[in-house]
Amino acid sequence: MKFCSECGQAVVRKKPEGDTHLRYVCTSCDTIHYQNPNIVTGCIPEWQGRILLCRRAIEPRHGLWTLPAGFMENNETTAQAAIRETMEEARARVEITDLYTIFNLPHVNQVYIIFRAQLNSLDYGPGEESLEVELFELDELPWDEMAFAVVRETLKLYCQDARNGKFALYTGDIVVNPENKQDYQALNICQFGI
Repeated sequence: MKFCSECGQAVVRKKPEGDTHLRYVCTSCDTIHYQNPNIVTGCIPEWQGRILLCRRAIEPRHGLWTLPAGFMENNETTAQAAIRETMEEARARVEITDLYTIFNLPHVNQVYIIFRAQLNSLDYGPGEESLEVELFELDELPWDEMAFAVVRETLKLYCQDARNGKFALYTGDIVVNPENKQDYQALNICQFGI
């Protein structure tokens, strides 16, 4: 950030009085500009034991598979955002059934909230951000072509729960090696509801 969104003057990074973090502070009007994590929300669209994945048509991770998900917009709930993202990326209508995972990604200042959802029909197809959309049996998931660690971890838990016949709610942290973004650890995984 270089300029204040309130008055247009220059900002500097400093620790405001009584604060514990560096913030962008306007040199003219003293407005403190807080930067907080973004919420990414999406869902696992289910249809008769299969799940719908999208092959990305955009960067990052162009050409790899992911769940339909994206940044939450103002004036919508997390569930509304997940439904909207599924329509935008997979042209699929879904009904949310359960909250499934909440993962913190501190390396990119994001929180991922993923729901389980039921596809309303087999009427789906690639949106502008997807090259293709496909229903996968759980034993046919393209593990080596997953776009993001958070999706990989969510789907590992999903497959485990599907085998056990009981789905829980999970929270945890995805910590990525900054030198190799494909090298990561899933930490502090907590399970609720079983």
